Amino acid sequence: MSDINAAPAVPKRILGSLLASVSAGVVPRAGAPYIAIGRRDEIAAILSDLEAVNEGGGSMRFLIGRYGSGKSFLMQLIRGYALERDFITADADLSPERRLYGTGGSGVATYRELMKNLASKSSPDGGALPKIIARWISTMQSETAAGADAGSAEFSRKLGVRVADELREVEFLVGGFDFAKVVSEYYRAYVGGDEEIKSACIRWLRGEYSTKSEARAALGFPVSVIIDDDNWYDFLKLWAALSRRMGYRGLVVFIDECVNLYKITHRVSRENNYEKILAMFNDTLQGRAPGLEIILGGTPQFLEDTRRGLFGYEALRSRLCDSRFALEGYKNLIGPVIRLRRLSDDELLALIARVTRLYAQNYNWTPRITDEEMVQFLKICLERAGANAMITPREMLRDYMTVLNILMQNPAASFADIVGSAVTLKTINDDDEEKVEDKPGSKDDNFKPGAAQGKPEGKKKPDVKPEDIEF
Repeated sequence: MSDINAAPAVPKRILGSLLASVSAGVVPRAGAPYIAIGRRDEIAAILSDLEAVNEGGGSMRFLIGRYGSGKSFLMQLIRGYALERDFITADADLSPERRLYGTGGSGVATYRELMKNLASKSSPDGGALPKIIARWISTMQSETAAGADAGSAEFSRKLGVRVADELREVEFLVGGFDFAKVVSEYYRAYVGGDEEIKSACIRWLRGEYSTKSEARAALGFPVSVIIDDDNWYDFLKLWAALSRRMGYRGLVVFIDECVNLYKITHRVSRENNYEKILAMFNDTLQGRAPGLEIILGGTPQFLEDTRRGLFGYEALRSRLCDSRFALEGYKNLIGPVIRLRRLSDDELLALIARVTRLYAQNYNWTPRITDEEMVQFLKICLERAGANAMITPREMLRDYMTVLNILMQNPAASFADIVGSAVTLKTINDDDEEKVEDKPGSKDDNFKPGAAQGKPEGKKKPDVKPEDIEF
């Protein structure tokens, strides 16, 4: 059996949360790189976008895949890479209460969720808005102190001029005047120690005021706009521009569960949301949103359904549909749409082995499962009808974690006892036998991980063991 102790040490807090998330079939908020298998090309493509954003450009990507195929996992993985590279990130999941466009607060609710999850390298878990502004002010104070005595009138004057100069760039953008004014007032309250005004400014920046009169009463000075359903995206562009002035490399926004837009039954409401996506797409690719990267995650139906999906909205279909020269089997990760492929058999086996090692570390227990049994487990997963093409990491790992949990808690149980009792053979009618005979994995007793199921024997790869795979 492969050496369980060969896996790199993972902090206990992260490891426990990671395995709990995997077992429940949800995306881990922390620790995603420890179980990252495959997706190198997809990650490299999006990291190249970040370099363009760093140079002052903009970008937008659509991650498309089935439920459980790894869209949300990949987004969390890229979020971590972006934070390491000193970008600011914000993420939100759409829902019936959170949309890109809507009335009654459903649009601005998405903005509020993004601001709640705003993160930086020093605050990766979210809630970073006050810390981001405080860091910016502290940096300017340090740089200004080099030419004047801290606390002197000259120091205060120079610092005020510096803040005004930094904010002047965003004043000319939509909503920029009020945005710059609130940030400037926050600076004055920060220097003067006025916690009430600081709190009021943060609430305005988070879009938490429902009326202008409420905002004016709390702030103590007039503002002509508040962040609402109609203009919240404009303020994302303002944050992207200001983040670069604050010393960050840009803003990366992750919006997942876009299938909730596909589920909107009212046609006009659905198309209004798609119109917002079109505006985002045009802004980022035409250079009107410098420093902003937007990544949307959705299912194939959300993209390709010609009645209710993005392809049902002609302006988006003409921009996002595949070229007639895009042939199946050839990669093209430069376009706006990235379709997540099914992980190969070798990658799925490597994932099983990786999780086994992490499980052993977390519980200080040596799993009673051999390399051959890992291969057997994968074979059983792939033998289900259609699984050869449709199996997802989520469902496979949930099943595998159940096997490990039972083995650990029941010392008398064996792998064969657990897996063997769960496998039932479906009775096949004589009339149906011909239909299923050629299905991948349905009758192949010579399964080998990495083999192309249904291909001639001469093209199959040799057996692969977990210890032979490079993690």
